[in-house]
Amino acid sequence: MKYILITGAHGFIGKHLALRLASQGHVVTGLGHGIWPATEARCWGVSHWLNGEIHTGNLRILQQQFGTPDVLFHLAGGSSVGAAIANPREDFSRTVASTVELLEWLRLEASDAQLVAVSSAAVYGAGHEGPIPEGATLQPYSPYGHHKRMMESLCKSYGDTYGLQVAVARLFSVFGPELKKQLLWDICTRLAAGESPLVLGGTGDELRDWTDVREVVRALELMSSEANPEMSVINVGTGVGTSVRQIAQGLMAVWGSHAPVTDVLSFSGCSRPGDPFSLVADPSRLNRLGFQWHSSLTNGLADYVDWFRTHSGANR
Repeated sequence: MKYILITGAHGFIGKHLALRLASQGHVVTGLGHGIWPATEARCWGVSHWLNGEIHTGNLRILQQQFGTPDVLFHLAGGSSVGAAIANPREDFSRTVASTVELLEWLRLEASDAQLVAVSSAAVYGAGHEGPIPEGATLQPYSPYGHHKRMMESLCKSYGDTYGLQVAVARLFSVFGPELKKQLLWDICTRLAAGESPLVLGGTGDELRDWTDVREVVRALELMSSEANPEMSVINVGTGVGTSVRQIAQGLMAVWGSHAPVTDVLSFSGCSRPGDPFSLVADPSRLNRLGFQWHSSLTNGLADYVDWFRTHSGANR
């Protein structure tokens, strides 16, 4: 049994990660933004939740109550390209400034802890074709991507200079139950409202590596053993690119199995600022750790629609 601290445990990925780790017998606490009743937090495996900023004072409070964590998963930070473009200073504070605070606390008071810092495929930016290896040139295409790259650089510097044990997970397009934003949420919300025709942004040919959050957290759990002063960087993706058009059609097909739905789908041709055309992982490093993806994209979409209907109250 380990004591594990998750920053951003109240978020979409954080909840699933906490539940996974608690199910393995670990003690999990969380720090970040959001009012989270204790009974609800415990349902997600979080024994104690502290609503507050990622800074030394709050980290010390948790340390005094529960001890020094064996493993720390850093998920707190900006969570979308659109929000970062709308308010880059806030995204910088959430992603970069919070990481400085965390690293300083680790350096001074928890230097033996293993840190898994959760980054994004957005650090790769535009201009890539096919699966992207971790050693590819980083060309962030948005403030969100730039800030994630800065976060990675900070982690690298603290590993190089102070010997902190770090692993960086570059996540691709994560989806699943509890995701209340981005493409799948948007499509389901519009389908529930009876919108027809359904017009989405972009061309529909944009490629993404879609990963089920319940699988992603297994990969994150595995990565804690890879933390080291040289900073392991690992793509968390399947290596399979699926177009936005295919995702939309698949989601609509599942929705149509519950109730009639329009088969009219079109795209505006106008891409959202900050969105590269293709982001697909080269998963070789993750594969070498023995990780295997178990769930299919089709089943994942079906589970998401079921969850959405339950959550939103849409007629089944």
